[in-house]
Amino acid sequence: MGGGASGGAGASAGAGADVCGGGGGAEEPGRTRVRGRGEERPGRASAPDRDEVLGAYLDLMCLRIAVRLAAANGMRGTAVRRLAAQVSGQVHEAARRCLGPGQGELGRAAFEAVFPWGPVPGERLGGTVGWASAVLTEGLLVPAGEGYRFAHEELADWIQGAHLDLDAALHALVHRGWIAQDEARRGWGTMPSEARVRRQARRATRNLPVPRHRIGPVVHALLLLGRQQGPTELAGRLEELLDALDALLPPGRTAPDDPTWWATHLLADVLLRVPDASPYTRVLRFLAERIGAWRTQGRCVPEEFGPGFWESLPLPEPERFDLLRRLVVADPATGEGPRYLDAVSRLLAADPTGVPPHLTRWFHDNTPLVATPDATVATAAQALLHTHRSGALDDLTETLVDSAHRRADELLAVLAEEEPSAVCRAVDRWAHDERPARRVAALAYALRSAPHTRTDADRELLRHAALTLLARPADLTLHGGALALLVRDPGTRARYLPRALERFAAGDPQLPAGALVAALPSHPDPVLDAFRTRLRAPGADGGALRTLAEITTPALARRVSGLVREIVELRPETAGHAAAYVERRLEHGPGTRAVLFPLISGLIVDGPVQVRAALATVFAEPGTAASGPLRREFLDLLMATERDPSVLDTLLRAVAASRVPTGRGTEAHAADTGELVHRVGRLLVRTPEGATRFDWALVDLARHLPGFAELVAGWLSGTPREWAAVVGPSTRRMIENLAGEPGVRVPA
Repeated sequence: MGGGASGGAGASAGAGADVCGGGGGAEEPGRTRVRGRGEERPGRASAPDRDEVLGAYLDLMCLRIAVRLAAANGMRGTAVRRLAAQVSGQVHEAARRCLGPGQGELGRAAFEAVFPWGPVPGERLGGTVGWASAVLTEGLLVPAGEGYRFAHEELADWIQGAHLDLDAALHALVHRGWIAQDEARRGWGTMPSEARVRRQARRATRNLPVPRHRIGPVVHALLLLGRQQGPTELAGRLEELLDALDALLPPGRTAPDDPTWWATHLLADVLLRVPDASPYTRVLRFLAERIGAWRTQGRCVPEEFGPGFWESLPLPEPERFDLLRRLVVADPATGEGPRYLDAVSRLLAADPTGVPPHLTRWFHDNTPLVATPDATVATAAQALLHTHRSGALDDLTETLVDSAHRRADELLAVLAEEEPSAVCRAVDRWAHDERPARRVAALAYALRSAPHTRTDADRELLRHAALTLLARPADLTLHGGALALLVRDPGTRARYLPRALERFAAGDPQLPAGALVAALPSHPDPVLDAFRTRLRAPGADGGALRTLAEITTPALARRVSGLVREIVELRPETAGHAAAYVERRLEHGPGTRAVLFPLISGLIVDGPVQVRAALATVFAEPGTAASGPLRREFLDLLMATERDPSVLDTLLRAVAASRVPTGRGTEAHAADTGELVHRVGRLLVRTPEGATRFDWALVDLARHLPGFAELVAGWLSGTPREWAAVVGPSTRRMIENLAGEPGVRVPA
């Protein structure tokens, strides 16, 4: 590297740093790194870093050479120490001379000038003899071709890096190519093509006399800059390299030219070899952002910055996972290349206790993933934690409850179903915790896991947790939920049911109706009385009616059916809950007809308008194979007796909303829908108000329900005389215009 400007250094391939390939993920012997959690060793001195090891090795070699020279020249005592200092100076001189053009070797003449074989004229080197023999015998340098080289390649890189003109080297290796490319783009005349720009940049740098394996001294020079002048100076050089790489990186999978290669490898090697990369997080964040931009622009991300690079960085784990969070957004699709999400998965599998707290911080990031837009960073973290849950389930439940995030609650709810034993253990721990938030979580997840418990041990844990919560007077708001757990448990039901029924009838929102349903077969009278008392209260939530739909025993189902009719007649505002009860019962199949027919027929004939309208929306649905026939039977019953325009209007809109957008597109389905709409129309047009409602509903649905206008236009043109009796002329023209079918004409 003449004058340090032309760059180059001894190869570092044999010194534990891979500089020719993919970023060197392996940790070198003796290299200091940031310790992870649990690795600190109080009372023990930290290991020396690589720089200290190489310095000590060089001192030792210089001393051994000095001792050999002293023995040959009859010197001892302080003269040996002075001679060792002279040897060190000559070694550094040899390193400076190795920086010239070539492969990093020292020519024969240069070697003999620095380490003469025989007597030295004058006072140079103190008049001693045997330098070359001493240096070669101790193995500091070895013969190589027509010259000599340092035996230890990393030591050579380290010493040469101390004498390298870093700014001149970086300009020659990287920035000159960037400047040439920039000047080519801003040249005179027309804007050059991308190929021409690349060709001009290559021409500017093709005669560089620095082979790529000579990267070692430049890396060590950058590391020395950080040690001597601080991280700020080194960070500045790294940002310049990143800017150059951003400008030089070719499109697609084009092979990188020399400046691109040097910028990539210098950036990657230095960041991997600093003792602590924390001061360079700004550079790393910029790099993560550029990687996302390169992927978006269709440029190939250098493999040196693949997942292994980020796994190997000497960083504290919080910073590492924050960077990975930014990187996973631009991951390619599965199978199309290395993914950063796979690196996260490997880290999680290797440390299932330490990694989850870092992933829960991703729950706040709803950035969509490029390869799978339906997924986000947050849902990816959820999926990873769920996939690797078996590694440390108890630790995972603690991490999730610590997070106090909605997505953590979602994952805990899934675990309550899939891993009830782990959640039951967590509930037991949290119930005894002095923190109120933990006891609230204990109750919430005890109720979620209770239906999924499979062993007596799990049920015993939930029972014990409920009793613990119930014994705390300060947790009065949790007593309702604790009683719900005890009522679900056959072993404690009889003892705690009266207290639970009292609180439920009083409207305790923490005591869910589902818990009492479990006690209905064994204690029907008191349980139904509690439901009746609660539901009859003004303003009470009618949602408990939905829960009663789970009662399928014929005798109990009849009593529940009577209770439902009693409540909706007393409180018509609960019509929606009553309709939900009916809908859930219909899904139980034709066997429910005997229980439902008395209830529904009575409500259809004598029930409040709100109730009939709510039931109309249920019967209008096509339903499933289990419920479809009963829905149609009850729909026919409703249409045979219903005359209220508001109920019929609700029915019309429900028929359209449930049947038109579902894709039930066969001619039979369309004809059936048309027949229902026509029947509702005939019922409505019996009165002027009803006719107006029907016309307005058709136009409104044609405007807002996709596909409805075209469907109605087809009916009108197919059987015009039948529809002329129910659809007015202006309504027909409006529907024709909305359908976008000017060829359709319906007789006035």
